[in-house]
Amino acid sequence: MSAHTEYKLAELERETRIGGAGICVAREIPRIDISDYAHRKEAIADALWEAATQVGFFQVFNHGIPEEDIDAAFATAGEFFDLSIAEKERHARRPGSNAGWEYRAQVRPSTGTPDNKESYQITLPDMAGLWPTATELPGFKERMCRFERQNWELGMKILSCFAIRLGFDADFFTHNHDPASPYYQSTLRLIHYMSMEAATDADFDLWRAGAHSDFDCLTLLHQRPGQGGLQVCPGMEADAPAWTDVPPLRGAVTCNIGDMLMRWSDDRLRSTLHRVRMPRRDEYLGPRLSLPFFCQANRDAVIQGPLKKYAPITASDYLNERIRANYTPRA
Repeated sequence: MSAHTEYKLAELERETRIGGAGICVAREIPRIDISDYAHRKEAIADALWEAATQVGFFQVFNHGIPEEDIDAAFATAGEFFDLSIAEKERHARRPGSNAGWEYRAQVRPSTGTPDNKESYQITLPDMAGLWPTATELPGFKERMCRFERQNWELGMKILSCFAIRLGFDADFFTHNHDPASPYYQSTLRLIHYMSMEAATDADFDLWRAGAHSDFDCLTLLHQRPGQGGLQVCPGMEADAPAWTDVPPLRGAVTCNIGDMLMRWSDDRLRSTLHRVRMPRRDEYLGPRLSLPFFCQANRDAVIQGPLKKYAPITASDYLNERIRANYTPRA
């Protein structure tokens, strides 16, 4: 068995151990101001590195994405999910891909049950035939492409700070997430967690999204105030996870390290475990929308850290392995 295969199996095996309720603890969530990025980059890099290595997750403010554009993206996502099932099925995710619509199709290794959600993934080179038409949703493609680009720009700023601390060139991750490349595979995901207003008691025993770490380098998450449920756990505590609620705050983008960057950093940056719990009966029970952007290296990028702790693997092979683990039907 190759070192590459051993690493992947160990990663997936980790997820199988984190499916229980566990315990919840309060933690201070680092809040990092990234305004005036060009002139404050060194200080911002220090703050990001400390947050990522000490706490394992963080929120950024003054990030440059206008709130009106975030509001428009949420409204546009809501319009998509309001389409009929038959209309959404015309834009269904193709097997083995990371683009298009899916409904309760993602089965986490941590739980073995489907997440209680539907989602629509936008991976730009793979969208042929998957965009809603101008008749179905006027302006959908234009607004989503704009929002995708805004998130890519923010993600590259943050990853540039990590590149410097890891000893790479400042533009290292930007080159490896090149949107002009046909191998680009960063993904904007629109997620709709279904309403629990008419749910049975048994439904509340499931998860809106089971515990997992992301496949990517870096995730940027947009949430709506009042629509909570996200819980996170620092990657260094994966063997005995304790979970912390991350309340949605207007103006904040919640960030977490993914498995690609953990490998690329030779484990100096640990991927963040997270999940979305069901609401309690005394909490908001309506639908929940979230908009994560996954900075996933181009398919032809070779992932190997400066210390060469792990054997090289292409981002294509890496992502395909994780997709199979999450979307292969269980026997």
